[in-house]
Parts: sequence; C-alpha cells; structure tokens
Amino acid sequence: MKSIIIVGDGMSDRPIARLGLKTPLMVAQKPSIDRIAREGRAGLFRSIPTGLPAESDVANVSIFGYDPWKSVRGRAVLEAASLGIDLDPSDVAFRCNLIAIESGRIKNHSAGHISTEESSELIRALDMELGGGRGEMPVKFHSGVSYRNLLVLRGGWASPSVGCTPPHDHVGGKISDLLPRALEKSAERTRLRLLELYERSLKILADHPVNLARRAAGKDVAAAIWPWSPGRRPVMKTFQELYGARGAVISAVDLIRGLGRYAGMEIIQVPGATGLWDTNYEGKAAACLEALKNLDFVYVHVEATDEASHSRDLELKIKCIEQLDRRLVHPILTGLEELGIKVTVAVISDHPTLVETGNHAGDPVPAAIWRQGGNSDAVERFDEQEAAHGSLGMMQGDEFIRQVLNISRDEITLQ
Repeated sequence: MKSIIIVGDGMSDRPIARLGLKTPLMVAQKPSIDRIAREGRAGLFRSIPTGLPAESDVANVSIFGYDPWKSVRGRAVLEAASLGIDLDPSDVAFRCNLIAIESGRIKNHSAGHISTEESSELIRALDMELGGGRGEMPVKFHSGVSYRNLLVLRGGWASPSVGCTPPHDHVGGKISDLLPRALEKSAERTRLRLLELYERSLKILADHPVNLARRAAGKDVAAAIWPWSPGRRPVMKTFQELYGARGAVISAVDLIRGLGRYAGMEIIQVPGATGLWDTNYEGKAAACLEALKNLDFVYVHVEATDEASHSRDLELKIKCIEQLDRRLVHPILTGLEELGIKVTVAVISDHPTLVETGNHAGDPVPAAIWRQGGNSDAVERFDEQEAAHGSLGMMQGDEFIRQVLNISRDEITLQ
C-alpha cells in the first residue's frame, strides 16, 4: 500500500487563554483532517527526543524514522543539500538568517519576510566583501529562499562546537546576550570569526540599495546576518534502503528538501510554493497525487502554520490550519477516491510552535493515520487532547513511520 505523510509545520500548540484554554487545532474548522483522525487511528509522537533541541531538523528526521542522535548535523547541511551545494567533509555550514534589529534587540528573524530576490542581492554583496572563499579563514555565502541563507566556513579550520541562538526563538532578545559562544577551546577561533562577520555585515547592509528601498517603503530592513545551527554533512542510508519504499518530498523549505536528498528521495518543486501562508496548497496536492502514480511514499510539508506562530499571529495560525485542511488535505482525499488506489494517509505536526511566544517546544505532537480498510479508534478530532487518548499511544523512535508503512521492526534495516 502506498503512503502519504502530511506535515503541518508547527501547527501543534499549548492551551491559550484567549481561546478558552483550547489550542488552535481544537478551534480550527478542519473537517478533512478530523476525518483522518475519526476514520483512522490517532496518538502522540515524541518527535524531539529528550536532550535534543526543539528544531525542525530534529523533528523531521524523527518523522522520517531516522535516529536524530546519529543523523542530525545541523539544519544548514540539509539546506545545503537542497541547494545543490557540495560540502567537503571538513566544511562547517551555518544557516545564515537576515534579521531585523531594533534598539539593540532582534525585531524579527526574517528581515520582515524579505523576498528571495532582495535577499539574493544582499547575499551576493556580502560574499563579494566578506566571502568568496578567500584568505586564511575562507568563508562562502550562498543564497537560499527569502531570509533563509547559508554561510559555509571552508578549509578545515572551523569547528561546529559553537553555541548559536535560533533567532526565531528569541525575538525581542538583546543581541549582546545572544551572540555565538565557544563550547570548547578549539572553537574559539570560529567564534571570533563569526563575530567579525556579524559586525562587518552591519555596515555593508546598512547602506545597500535594497535596504534603502525597503526603509523608504516603511519595511523592515535586513540589518545583519545571524549564523546558527552549525554542522558538517551527515552520512545516512537512503529511505529505500531502510524501509524498502521509493519516495518523494514536496516542500518549499530547503531543510526538508535537503533531508529528502540525503534520504535518496525525489524532490518535487511546486510553482508558487513559498513557505508562507500564501503558498500553493492546491499545487502541492496535485503534485502529491501525480507522484503516487510511480512512487510508494510522498512527504508533503507545509511551513505556513510555523511562520504564523513565529509571527505570534493567532488568527493567522488558525486560518493556516483551515487552509491546509480545505486546500490541501481535502483535494488529496478527493483525488485518491478518483484514482482508485489504496493509500495510507497520515497527518502530523513536526513540533509545536507556540503562538504566544513564537518559540518551538519539544512537547509530543498529535498524529493520525488513516488506512483504507483499516481499523479506527474512539478519537473524533485531530488535536492534542484527543490524540492523547488514541489507540496508537505515545510513539517514539521509528514507531510512527513503521505504523504509516505498516511494517514491523524485523522488516527494516536498522541504521
């Protein structure tokens, strides 16, 4: 049987006073997602193992069924794979956000959701002035999508053992309290180089024509770079080697596409997929149905709910959940009926993103799995409270992916 996993990034949450101590999932109108829970089986999944940070690389690696303790080397290396950047084993890659600053504090993690075109111009300027792989401590800047760019420290001199702060978890935080720190003596050189790049970026960006135009238009400007999530390239078995399934990934986010590449999956680009609330839901649904004609497994990822949470916009988060239901899940379920093929459909949040703080959390997330002709349990709706009473219980490790693929532990090649 073929399988689909639909991931609403950050759509899980905690009870909110403004909602009468309900969560966004509990109040959103989402009949198709609720149908998957009602006609299938539900439970919770511990996507963030104890001791690991509540980040998307950890969570999505866990959903795929890999061991994050062995496979996660920072989200930047996954994003590099998506962008086709060939990292040397000695390179250290960082996610390099463009951020807005106000009164010495992080105003937002995205430079006001700067466009990819604007961001690319700024990254080119930074690479010309600071990078290009030159000097004794060479660095290279790479453009990504919107504010999500990459910084690679090349030549084997750098260490990934630096403590870097995810900017989306510290909006409003004081810059001086959040700068990189060396976690071991060998990383001090790396820390100093990162601080140098940060300080020099301030002047380069301040007078750039892109920022001058944004400032004149009343928009947030990209005031600085913010390197974080360092790592070296991972070594992973492919998804097919582990689970015997040929798969594809559909996402606008480089991290997810990069994970798919390391997992040996096909990467499907959907025009109009933005990683925001204006993404092309219908295009993703159509691409998913088309992929199922030739593949065994499709991973459909939507970032919109996570970005709404980071913006601390409760109304928008609820709207994004409802759009995910109406414009993605419903067309997929309807299309499957028309195709007449047996498919297992799962819905899950990768991690909670708390709309009241804008931060990720490591709480277990709700998951529901509907298998045509399979059993159901007593769960009626898809949310954190209902899923806690589902028959799948508390899943961890590779238990979620094995439930989706309907295989036992004896049938897989352990990584």
